[in-house]
Amino acid sequence: MKLERTITSIFMMPTLKIDADVVKAMRFDKAINFINAYSYDKLRTNYPDNAVFLLFKPSNLFRFKELLEIEYKRKGSTIADHYDYNGGYVVVVYLLNKKLNDDFEQIKKGKYSKTSPEYQNIIPKTVKVGIFEKEEISLQYRIFNKTKDLVKFWEDQFDMVFDAQQEIWHGFFDEKETLNFAKIQVYA
Repeated sequence: MKLERTITSIFMMPTLKIDADVVKAMRFDKAINFINAYSYDKLRTNYPDNAVFLLFKPSNLFRFKELLEIEYKRKGSTIADHYDYNGGYVVVVYLLNKKLNDDFEQIKKGKYSKTSPEYQNIIPKTVKVGIFEKEEISLQYRIFNKTKDLVKFWEDQFDMVFDAQQEIWHGFFDEKETLNFAKIQVYA
């Protein structure tokens, strides 16, 4: 089963300002094995509303703990906690910047193009992809700005023409954005 990135991973996690090298390790280092980010944890309800839950299944705990220590010590880090689940899973809890709450609410409503310029500027316009790290326009930028290539992609997928008011990404659904033990087992 292929894991689909959550809205939390795509639109909220980048605001945590995690160091680029740490993010790269999270994405590509199998010793770290980042799985996804969630807005809720079904089994942990004692966190504030602005918490996000990053799920990992590290194969090398020493390497993972090194990365976690770097993040705890990073100036501006918003790590609130971390905890384990059976089967070698680790959840790292971050707190989102409350100044961006209005933007996060727009995201939860599926109104990506209505987020503030301040929020949109936090997320890089371009990203490096592939083994040769080719630079291309980020998915978020395409969604915020309803770029022609992304609009055309979805119009072709659905065989319809989008109007100017139409957002071009799927909505935020609490069920998909909630970490639960059943999800953990699916990706084991």
